[in-house]
Formats: sequence, C-alpha cells, structure tokens
Amino acid sequence: MHEIRAEITANVWQVRAEVGQFVAEGDEIVILESMKMEIPVVTEVPGTLYDLLVEAGGTVHEGDLIARVDDT
Repeated sequence: MHEIRAEITANVWQVRAEVGQFVAEGDEIVILESMKMEIPVVTEVPGTLYDLLVEAGGTVHEGDLIARVDDT
C-alpha cells in the first residue's frame, strides 16, 4: 500500500480522482492551493485508489495522509 502525504500546509482546491479508480504513475490525485499557487499531488506508483481522505474545500497540513494506492 502506497501512501500519498501532503508536502505543505494548503487548501484542497480540487479532487481529481475517485476511490476505486485505477491511477497510473504521475496521475494527479488532488490539487492543493497555497498562496495563490496550484500544487498538483501525484501518485508515484500505478494501482487502484484505495482511499481518499480529503475533500475539496478542506485543509491539509504538512505530513497529513491524503490517499492510499493499492499497488499490488
């Protein structure tokens, strides 16, 4: 199971994937917004999006778990 964590504190601007969806390496999972900059959060491994722990309009802090990808 691959974990995707926030690298910075930011607002969740858009959610680009859904639980159960197959994602390829480099696919955007969510887009964060901080100081008027859009920061794409991408998966580093291919697999099925197992869970998604954020929603648009929410906030994440550095190190927060955003999603997990089942890469088996």
